[in-house]
Amino acid sequence: MSVHLQRELDQLKRSLLSLCGLVEEQVQRAIEALLNRDAQAAQQVEAQDAQIDQQEVELEEECLKILALYQPVASDLRFIISALKINSDLERIGDLAVNLAHKARTFAQFPEVENPFDLRRMWEQVQGMLRDSVHAMVRLDPKLAQDVCLRDNQINVQKHQIRQLTEQLIQQNPSQTKPLLALAAVARNLERIADHATNIAEDVIYLTEGRISRHQHL
Repeated sequence: MSVHLQRELDQLKRSLLSLCGLVEEQVQRAIEALLNRDAQAAQQVEAQDAQIDQQEVELEEECLKILALYQPVASDLRFIISALKINSDLERIGDLAVNLAHKARTFAQFPEVENPFDLRRMWEQVQGMLRDSVHAMVRLDPKLAQDVCLRDNQINVQKHQIRQLTEQLIQQNPSQTKPLLALAAVARNLERIADHATNIAEDVIYLTEGRISRHQHL
């Protein structure tokens, strides 16, 4: 590998970490806006989405430039392909942060109600999955990536439990239907973020082992 190509790949890793950090911060701020009933903070999350879109475009251009200039092969080529896919997943998580901000603004409009769901704990678990998936990519660590994939089922279970509890609470108190549905939608979005983190982890497994781990039942 040429020194110039290695330098470009190192910069690509830094760009991915930077985008991941921004996306993670966006989701964190959206969750805090929801829990604090802070509509203004939610609007700031929505406004910040343009920066994520811009970084996503710049990172994609970075990948295409490397492909054109160096024509990498083998593991270097797999790395760039994985980076392109991870870039897309991170941008989609940014979109989900905006969805969460929308729900936060909606929730803030309702009279204050008790939040029966531990959404902060759910986000902390999802946050750990997102962070570990990108770190697994930068460190080329398939074991950490596999661990992220295994954790996805826990988030699916939590989302299912929240949906069941939502239905029960609505039956008990129909007047709280709208705020409860808004909170349940937050759990749904967190579960989708976990899915994207799992996608990133699966890309790491492909990158390091050349093995496609999606659809293992096939």
